[in-house]
Amino acid sequence: MRYRTLGGGTGPTISTLCLGTLPFGTTVDEPTAFAVLDRFAEAGGTFLDTADNYACWVPGATGDESELLLGRWLRSRGARDRTVLATKAGARPDPSRGPEWPANLEGLGEKAVRKAVDGSLRRLGTDRVDLYYAHVEDRTVPLEETVGALAGLVRDGIVGVLGASNHATWRLAEARHIAGARNLPGFRAVQQRHTYLRPRYDAESGLQRETDEELLDYAAAHDDLTLLGYSTLMHGGYARPEQPLPERYDHPGSVARLRVAQEVAAEAGATVNQVVLAWLTGGRVPVVPVLGVSSVTQLDECLAALDLRLDAAQRARLDTA
Repeated sequence: MRYRTLGGGTGPTISTLCLGTLPFGTTVDEPTAFAVLDRFAEAGGTFLDTADNYACWVPGATGDESELLLGRWLRSRGARDRTVLATKAGARPDPSRGPEWPANLEGLGEKAVRKAVDGSLRRLGTDRVDLYYAHVEDRTVPLEETVGALAGLVRDGIVGVLGASNHATWRLAEARHIAGARNLPGFRAVQQRHTYLRPRYDAESGLQRETDEELLDYAAAHDDLTLLGYSTLMHGGYARPEQPLPERYDHPGSVARLRVAQEVAAEAGATVNQVVLAWLTGGRVPVVPVLGVSSVTQLDECLAALDLRLDAAQRARLDTA
């Protein structure tokens, strides 16, 4: 495993791969999830990611499942002190706002943020979260209110570093400006959808935001901001070339880009998944991939990407395809 510092020079040390736990407790059962978590820890992985709404869209689920399972694993392994733990607020179903998700998101008002963090701490069985994200934008609440509410969690010692996920770059920048002007802790991490293939310009994003050139430029100019990427492996899309690409990436521009990734993989004796992960972690803005895996075998493939070094020519071919 390799390591880096989260959020510039003052954040915690994290593994360069983060294990996402979105399906754990719903579509991935507890024995399998524990096996994946054990293998990640054995390999030196220290950075785990969850949210207070994972995976509420699965029939019969409430959004408690991932945090509860992760809390059980942390306790059973005595692993809390050696784990950098990230969770999120803002996208949990709130029945008082109606019966349908995502129309009934809890949002990022001050009361909602306080309620959300209390619930996450209880489910995770901890008194502190190392990285706490504003999960999705909430434009019904003034940014000043959200920034102040999140800063209060840091002040109270129950949150270490703050992050934003699924935010437009200008909203991220504005929130950081507000925090800086008030001498408050601001966002030091941003997590967006990010993979090697680029989406169609007209792709429907819903609650999710894609990493674009504007965000990459902003992150490159601010070394106190760590960029994380989710859905990096397109839910297995690179591993199943016989199947159509996900709709958002199914366009003519993907053909050449995918062909180059396959060529580089063949040259390196690697898989396309491993090339994508190496491309992400070694770019001009090094990205922390949030791995979405459902088996130890899939995790081991991802871990092996840490041994892959793309040379300058390979990276240039990938970048310009």
